[in-house]
Amino acid sequence: MSSTLRTAVASILVGLLVLGLKTLAWWLTGSVALLSDALESIVNVATAVAALIAIRVAALPADANHPYGHHKAEFFSAVLEGLLIVAAALLILHEAWSALRTPRVIDAPLWGLLVTLGATAVNAVWCQVLLRAGRRERSPALVADGRHLYADVLTSAGVAAGISLAWATGWWILDPLMAALVALNILWSGGLLIRNSLSGLMDEAVSDSTLAVVRDVIAAEARGAVEAHDLRTRHAGKATFIDFHLVVPGETSVFEAHEICDRIEGALQDEIEDARVTIHVEPEHKAKPGEGIAVGPDPEA
Repeated sequence: MSSTLRTAVASILVGLLVLGLKTLAWWLTGSVALLSDALESIVNVATAVAALIAIRVAALPADANHPYGHHKAEFFSAVLEGLLIVAAALLILHEAWSALRTPRVIDAPLWGLLVTLGATAVNAVWCQVLLRAGRRERSPALVADGRHLYADVLTSAGVAAGISLAWATGWWILDPLMAALVALNILWSGGLLIRNSLSGLMDEAVSDSTLAVVRDVIAAEARGAVEAHDLRTRHAGKATFIDFHLVVPGETSVFEAHEICDRIEGALQDEIEDARVTIHVEPEHKAKPGEGIAVGPDPEA
């Protein structure tokens, strides 16, 4: 089992633990804000399961029906996670509205707060683990899960602060008000997650910093060529797809052109993990002066 899959499985177990703690906190207190926190944890578990499935699918090798691989499966998982977060936020808003009309005293607030803070601490540690693992493994599903847990940590801290204030002042209406604020924050994070995931499904280009690396590598390693142009990039899960046209002198043999392409491809794969490079070789009259990537001189020429 890969480290990405192990992390995804562990995320489900951590989610179940946190869900149990938050449900206990709600059962002890009857707080609507703590109920909202527990409802979000249900979403955490559901999305952790979706992330595990997506990671397993994304790891499948390319086949006849999916010649470019299954990398985008992780983006679908992240979109699903965003939709579930939005659904949870709407449910929490419904519960908060009901409680606003009939505020009630919270039972055993101290015990509820202690349990909630324990669950929040577990989430805080695990979200850092997920974010580090997701960035290291270039897994959109793990990164999305980590960002969601980070938002959960912030909202849980806000819930605890709100309940503490309500307990100290006796203003129990703060409980449903805090639940409503939690819901709005969750709604925002869910919308942001959907937007970021859709960019991957829409074949968004790599970041400017990565693009600069690609251009520098081509310029340095395309010795013997004239120039490179029509550079296009996109990312899908762990894979980064790079394709461009390479102009070579007319007297260049097929063997020599192939050697240049192999050198560029190898250098790009050394710099960018899981780079998938496609190079279209063209004769000199196809050059685009002023538009392409200038190539350094060939020291062997």
